[in-house]
Amino acid sequence: MLDAELKSKINLLWNKFWSGGISNPLNAIEQMSYLIFMKRLEDDDVSREQNAKLLGQEFNSLFPKNELKWSVWTEYPGNQMLEHVRDVVFPFLRKLNGGENSIYSKYMKNASFAIPTASLLAEAVKIINDMHIKEQNRDTKGDIYEYLLGQLSTAGKNGQFRTPRHIIKMMTELLDPKYGDKICDPACGTAGFLVSAFEHILKNNTSADLVKEGNYAGDKLNDNQWRILRDETLYGYDFDDVMLKISLMNLMMHGINNPNVEQKNTLSKRFDESNCYEVILANPPFKGSIDESDIGENFRTKTKKTELLFLELIYNLLNNSGRCAVIVPDGVLFGNSKAHTNIRQLLLEKCRLDAVISMPSGVFKPYAGVSTAIMYFTKGESTKDVWFYDMQADGFSLDDKRTSQPEKNDIPDILSKFKNRLKERPVDRRGEAFFVPFEEIKGNNYDLSISKYKEIEYEEVKYDKPEVIKKKILDYENKIIEALKDLEV
Repeated sequence: MLDAELKSKINLLWNKFWSGGISNPLNAIEQMSYLIFMKRLEDDDVSREQNAKLLGQEFNSLFPKNELKWSVWTEYPGNQMLEHVRDVVFPFLRKLNGGENSIYSKYMKNASFAIPTASLLAEAVKIINDMHIKEQNRDTKGDIYEYLLGQLSTAGKNGQFRTPRHIIKMMTELLDPKYGDKICDPACGTAGFLVSAFEHILKNNTSADLVKEGNYAGDKLNDNQWRILRDETLYGYDFDDVMLKISLMNLMMHGINNPNVEQKNTLSKRFDESNCYEVILANPPFKGSIDESDIGENFRTKTKKTELLFLELIYNLLNNSGRCAVIVPDGVLFGNSKAHTNIRQLLLEKCRLDAVISMPSGVFKPYAGVSTAIMYFTKGESTKDVWFYDMQADGFSLDDKRTSQPEKNDIPDILSKFKNRLKERPVDRRGEAFFVPFEEIKGNNYDLSISKYKEIEYEEVKYDKPEVIKKKILDYENKIIEALKDLEV
């Protein structure tokens, strides 16, 4: 967790970008990311030089000239700094390529430097340097970037928006990814799910005393296991260039130096992966459609709705026994089109649909007010019954302010009840959690909306007999007449 001083510096950085003319939050964080990236590039270069000296190896710096280094050009006067970064540093960064540093060219591909004024650049550099000083005494790089992302408050034009971190964490704990799982998010956005899965695996491979201190060091992993975890475990795709850059930076700030994140439209013909992941965590875009001629040829669902296509994509990407937790809009659960019904039938008959968790409509505010649910399923088995949970609160107010309300939080109960669901097997549909048999769901056209099955207990209201009500009305009228007579006197 970040302290108040560090948070205030990040808030100041946001305000400087806003007042400096970069009002779109996604554009602002993209430009901030470039600056953080430039500083990280030199930090990594210094670290590699020190390691080379210790090992007696030859060292080749990434920087052909000192003037390209953060520590040098950040000392320039404001106007000179702006021109130098725009005309010298950025062109150099875009040409970085090859070998172990190919991620840098991947990150800077099509990068555009858009900080408009020397004063804004100087202020941003100062704040990032101040943040870096705080970094030296704690492992806060990932938290810094998460806090930056937490300031995003608008959805992208295609309906993509950042999933709240506590919802991501809940879904990760439900799915419980293990070391050795190959994990994917086919619409990764800012890579929140991939970061969460990485941290979850680290936590479960860290000694208990370090976990108590909040230090997920992964000390139970040997060097080869660390390499596999960093390089061969996490995979993400997104079609949005800005989101790709943000996700790459987020993963790198969390210690994954060479992320497997690519700019691809996973619904298109240009994407042909299948049967290759043990775990998928996702919150695909809720709205929008894709050109029918560009939809991948292996889709059986005849629709242009992306929320339905993504569910079939996830099914295709999972290997046998692979499992998924995915957020869907409520319409997916009860839509009566042939495409909606076919998708639900696929998830119920070709998968074991373990759980449907209905979430309140305010969870994604201020981005959107749509009602959503989490679907958890395992590929390769048929469904016998489905565990439903009716979430009423997530620990925050359900208005646009989303203020913390820790006393109103169903998440701990969801995690506990889900873990013990097969032992407890709740059937009382008046409670928040209960099972529904597959045959009943099938008989309801595969409808998965919780309102279809939850029983609402109504209290009987007793009313007076008509003659008693009539007498009360007449008595009341007489009182009003008497009061009016007193006023006339």
